[in-house]
Amino acid sequence: MERNSVKDYQEFSEERFTKRIIFKKGETTAFVLNFLPGQQLPVHKHPGTEVYLYVVTGTGTIIINGEETQVTEADLIHVGGEEEMAFNNSGSEPVSLYVVLSKIPSDKFAQNI
Repeated sequence: MERNSVKDYQEFSEERFTKRIIFKKGETTAFVLNFLPGQQLPVHKHPGTEVYLYVVTGTGTIIINGEETQVTEADLIHVGGEEEMAFNNSGSEPVSLYVVLSKIPSDKFAQNI
């Protein structure tokens, strides 16, 4: 077992958002993204991966395939790997997102289960 606290990974920078990796095991990575007001994550995809986000603190705007949705503390979000996503700290307080990237097994592997 490994035990960590998200608080240990909530590090903010005036220059840009920060990414702090907590776990990296096999095909899965868990990390915290930290944003000061006005900072943003550019539009991107994670092909072959499922993305799970938990809003630890703050409020902001998540943009999925061009559609904006307001998110706030304790919200849970799932984003498919082929969806375009971005995030903007549109609030007045810092935001931390706990993110898990989970690789999708190939069809060949899934058929053997």
